[in-house]
Amino acid sequence: MSKPKIAIVVGSTRAARFADVPAQWIAKIAKAHADIDVEVVDLRDFPLPFFDEVASSAWAPSQNEVAQRWQKKVAEFDGFIFTAAEYNHGPTAVLKNAIDYAANEWNKKPAGFVGYGSVGGSRAVEHLRLAAVELQMAPVKSAVHIAWGDFLAVRQGEKKLEDIEHLNQAAAALINDVAWWAKVLKAARAADAIASEAQAA
Repeated sequence: MSKPKIAIVVGSTRAARFADVPAQWIAKIAKAHADIDVEVVDLRDFPLPFFDEVASSAWAPSQNEVAQRWQKKVAEFDGFIFTAAEYNHGPTAVLKNAIDYAANEWNKKPAGFVGYGSVGGSRAVEHLRLAAVELQMAPVKSAVHIAWGDFLAVRQGEKKLEDIEHLNQAAAALINDVAWWAKVLKAARAADAIASEAQAA
């Protein structure tokens, strides 16, 4: 079986976003992990409108072409790590919208989070964990929370994320968890597919 493929989803599209910094940092660490393949997925490449379909794609095919392209992209992966900025105690609207535009493509795959903001993006991450559970994902316990002091130091060029040891330790734990669950769940999905084919035969 091929190695699980993990998406690092850049969860902001603002011109002045910070998201590129943690996304590239976590991607570099993840790419050094021998058991997974990694790709950075930028929501700027999928300019989704605010959700305006007749129903979730779990119940009716999406009509929007970008939504269809997004769903195909999500389906390529076996697990996800999302960068999560915190706006007013929640995640970015663009990230939540992108999550809502897919459905079955998320099922039975792990989700991890790199949060940042005044309390390390923790409230945004907790919000996203709830959405992940509803989509039958497996949100992992480990997470990275870039708290305000570290965020400002990196934003102002005083430090780099790779220089902050407690964040590197959190990143390693997060990636290990996502990699383990991605491997296990990929095998389980494959077993389910074989069982379904056998029943249909």
